[in-house]
Amino acid sequence: MDSKEKEFLIYLSGYITPHKMALMEEILAKRTRYFTVVLEDIYKPHNASAVLRTADCFGIQDVYIIEKEQEYKVNPYVTRGAAQWVDIHKYSNYGGNAVTCCVSDLKKKGFKIYATSPRAESISIHDLNVDEKTALVFGNEHEGVSEEMISQADGLVHIPMDGFTESFNISVAASIFLLDLQRKASALDLPDFYLTEAEKEVLRSKWYRDIVKNSVLHEKEFFKDYKQKGAF
Repeated sequence: MDSKEKEFLIYLSGYITPHKMALMEEILAKRTRYFTVVLEDIYKPHNASAVLRTADCFGIQDVYIIEKEQEYKVNPYVTRGAAQWVDIHKYSNYGGNAVTCCVSDLKKKGFKIYATSPRAESISIHDLNVDEKTALVFGNEHEGVSEEMISQADGLVHIPMDGFTESFNISVAASIFLLDLQRKASALDLPDFYLTEAEKEVLRSKWYRDIVKNSVLHEKEFFKDYKQKGAF
C-alpha cells in the first residue's frame, strides 16, 4: 500500500467510531484464508447466504461459489451483513467450465480440496488433517456435490450420523465442519493461519470504504486536494 492510500485511510478513520475501529482490528487479527468454503450450484439462495454468515462467524475470509445453473444473489436478511465482510468469488459456466476454473484457482493458492459426501470411500471429519490449507466443497440440496467436482477433488469427507437421514442442512454442515477445523488448527498453532499484514491492509482499505458514508466522494475530494498540494 502506497503512502497516499495510507493517508487516505487515516482520513477516513476520522469518520469511524473508535469502537468500530477497535472491533475491525480485533476481527482482522483473527481472519484466515487457511480454510475456505466452496458452494456448488446451490438452489436455495437463503442456504448459501446462511453459509456466508457462518463463514464470517468463524473468521473465514473467502467463499467460492460455482454457478452452473443457479445464479446466487445475496439475501441480506439471512447474511445479517456478512456479505460486506467476506470476499465472494464466483465461477459461472457462462465464462467456461466453472468447476475446473474454481478447482484450478484453489490449487494455485495451495488448497487441498475435499468434497463433502457420504460415500463409502469418504473419510470421517474426525480423520481430516489440517496440516495443509483446506477447501470444503458443499453440493446442492438435491444432488450433493457433482461427479465433476468429485473427480477433481483431493478427497471426500463426511460427518458421521446415527439417524435415518444422510445429510445435514448445508449451513449446519458448514458450521460443524468449520468448528472442527478451527479446533484442530488452534491446537496446532499454525504459523501461516492468519492473514499477513499486507492482506490486512487490503481488507482495511475495503472495509473503511464500505462503512464510511459517501466514501467515493470523500476519496475524490481527498485526492483532488492531495494533487493540488503537490503531494503526487
